[in-house]
Amino acid sequence: MSGGGGRGGRAAPSPRPAPPVRLRAGPGGLPARVRVVEVGPRDGLQNEAAFVPTAEKVRLVRALVAAGLREIEVSSFVSPRAVPQLADAEAVFAALDARPGVTYAALVPNARGLERALTTVAGQIALFTGATDAFTARNINRTVDQSLADFALLAPAARAAGRRVRGYVSVAFGCPYEGPVRPQQAHAVARRLFDLGVDEVCLGDTIGVATPGQVPDVAGPLLETYGTGRIALHFHDTRGTALANALAALQIGATALDAAAGGLGGCPYAPGASGNLATEDLLYLLHGVGIETGVDLEAVAGASRALAAATGRRPRSRYLEATGTSSTTTRDVLKNE
Repeated sequence: MSGGGGRGGRAAPSPRPAPPVRLRAGPGGLPARVRVVEVGPRDGLQNEAAFVPTAEKVRLVRALVAAGLREIEVSSFVSPRAVPQLADAEAVFAALDARPGVTYAALVPNARGLERALTTVAGQIALFTGATDAFTARNINRTVDQSLADFALLAPAARAAGRRVRGYVSVAFGCPYEGPVRPQQAHAVARRLFDLGVDEVCLGDTIGVATPGQVPDVAGPLLETYGTGRIALHFHDTRGTALANALAALQIGATALDAAAGGLGGCPYAPGASGNLATEDLLYLLHGVGIETGVDLEAVAGASRALAAATGRRPRSRYLEATGTSSTTTRDVLKNE
């Protein structure tokens, strides 16, 4: 007769909890380096009410490159009728020079979009689908299966042209039309994208409903299967949890995070989706815990302030709100304490 927890019995020892991840970069802690993928020029500006002049878009991209960002999603080759804010995609790309170590990305929805993108300096093609049929239908007028059938032609064509391919799984944490999304739904779409030959899959919290507890369930199995270099996370800050979600992703080994300068963004096909995780806020966190990015935080902040001055739109970055438009930086303040 086995012993129980009563008199004369010995209680089974409780399992020892796993040691917590140190909130610093290094052994037993967070990744030593993180790729910050800048999506503001595309995902940010597509949701602006007014058209941002081409010259301002080009100026923004150049400033972000000067700040050290090496992966920048520049624009989208969708129909100008669908997203008029990005109707000047060809003109923006034409004004950019190819630079060693810098990858300009273009979002494409179909064969015509790919054809347009391949005439430019875009080194990466981004294909986008979703975890639910309802969202995908409203976004690109296709079901998930139909979109993946299209990508079975587009991904090889892009790779044959020497382009890297990224696949987006939008609404991976929740859908504005179908509600909660099971992690297995996102996993299934991601696996099918990898089967088509994409180099990287980005899991999107398109409407900003994710919480830190969900991140390991959605991203963890894919990070374990495909490696940290092939899975990226894309968080919106609709409910103020984007930075916490980014930290949760770092704690499970993620090394690629999307962000948008000034917290620009939203999604025209996702009601209630507000801005992306601000690049400045993400950099402040990463640098604060010792993670290398190769990006100059103050230079990114300067680029966001310049765009805000040109458009008259206030940035949605807490870092920018804290530092204002003064030349005094947080680094200066901490140095004087």
